[in-house]
Amino acid sequence: MKYSKLAIALCLLAALPARGGDYARYYQNLPIALTEPQAPVIPEYSVSLADFGGVGDGVTLNTDAFAKAVKALVKQGGGHLVVPAGIWLTGPIVLKSGIDLHLEKNAMILMSPDRALFAKDGKKAVPCISASKCKDVSISGEGIIDGNGEWWRAVKRSKVSDVEWKDYHRMGGTDADGGSLWYPYDLTRFPNLVEGYKEQEKLRNHLIRLTDCERVRICGVTIQNSPRFHLVPQRCSQVAIVGVTVRCPWNAQNGDGIDLMQSSDVLVADCTVDVGDDGICLKAGAGAAALEDGPVARVLVRGNTVFHAHGGFVIGSEFSGGVTDVAVLDNTFSGTDTGLRFKSAPGRGGKTSRLYIDNVIMSDIRDQAIVFETGYVNVHVGEKGSMEQTGEFIPEFSDITISNVICRDARIGIAVNSTPEMVHDISLRHCTIFCSESCSELSEGIKLDMEDVRLMGY
Repeated sequence: MKYSKLAIALCLLAALPARGGDYARYYQNLPIALTEPQAPVIPEYSVSLADFGGVGDGVTLNTDAFAKAVKALVKQGGGHLVVPAGIWLTGPIVLKSGIDLHLEKNAMILMSPDRALFAKDGKKAVPCISASKCKDVSISGEGIIDGNGEWWRAVKRSKVSDVEWKDYHRMGGTDADGGSLWYPYDLTRFPNLVEGYKEQEKLRNHLIRLTDCERVRICGVTIQNSPRFHLVPQRCSQVAIVGVTVRCPWNAQNGDGIDLMQSSDVLVADCTVDVGDDGICLKAGAGAAALEDGPVARVLVRGNTVFHAHGGFVIGSEFSGGVTDVAVLDNTFSGTDTGLRFKSAPGRGGKTSRLYIDNVIMSDIRDQAIVFETGYVNVHVGEKGSMEQTGEFIPEFSDITISNVICRDARIGIAVNSTPEMVHDISLRHCTIFCSESCSELSEGIKLDMEDVRLMGY
């Protein structure tokens, strides 16, 4: 089924930067040698979701329509799956090689609140949108992908207003820990997935997860309200994430924005992130298994704006596979908990090399502008965590250059909670950080190579 020539032309126009793979403007004046990712090759053949029985009325379930449309495109060797204006309620969507999921303006893909569509037989829920071992995968357009995350996430009483707390209880649910936590368990309208609210909490899924894919493009769309992380390329190569908006409530549990997991040759540019956990984060697995999957490597993060997040740019907490050849340039963090955040712990650590961070503007940073933490404990909601006692996979944050940072109103300027063996060879150049409480808090023995760095306070 061929879509109209006009519609094809409009799709091409809407995704012009990504279609051409022309990212050269981002790769000017780099501190290290990086090459722009290859663009996915998508055949110029388009179908509309409506042609496969899809109805964008916000009521009709479109899981089968998406599956049929993808199958039809596979038979044609790939193409563009066009989602017109409307609200398209659906279960899981699985993309294949050579397919571009294109959302027109005023189109919303809304994940069904029926969690049983995603989690079968008590197993961990599948991602809302996924692709595995594919080549040439794209998500583009001006529409919205909404994960309907409130039906999945636990909520801390301390992080919501009285009105919000009452709204959650209208859904039903279960209070725990003396009323300090609410779980979407025993809901009024939907059955539980497994026995026990803590066991069900472990099933939460990601909104978009792409695994072992090559030549990936995500451009233009808004990705919001995930049950867990929003956008996760894992073990992918040749990835471009350009002009994307990622958003969720500031208090969304584990609401990471963009998580690059052991992926290589990646561009993250001109994105806006406003989320409940880490903003733009690099991860490389924990322990021995991560060594087989390799590092996060050859990454350019440029021209992004992060509003609320636990950290604007983050490495960790798990990075045993290593992080190497990364340039973070020309970004703005406004209202994040921390600005540049490096976190890990024994058993989860690896080594960084050739990291360059330059021209960062920060304002209204609740805690530290720059922080290194190697005693990080990853605590699941409702549980008490403890740091693993091990001498293996010790984090080593080193070979990092941070320059031209301007920050106004961080509570603490620079903090290092670690040892010289785990944090060393860190250079800071030409930075001005205005702090409201403390200019620096460094563990004993920590030495930072600083030149023309002004740490100021009231």
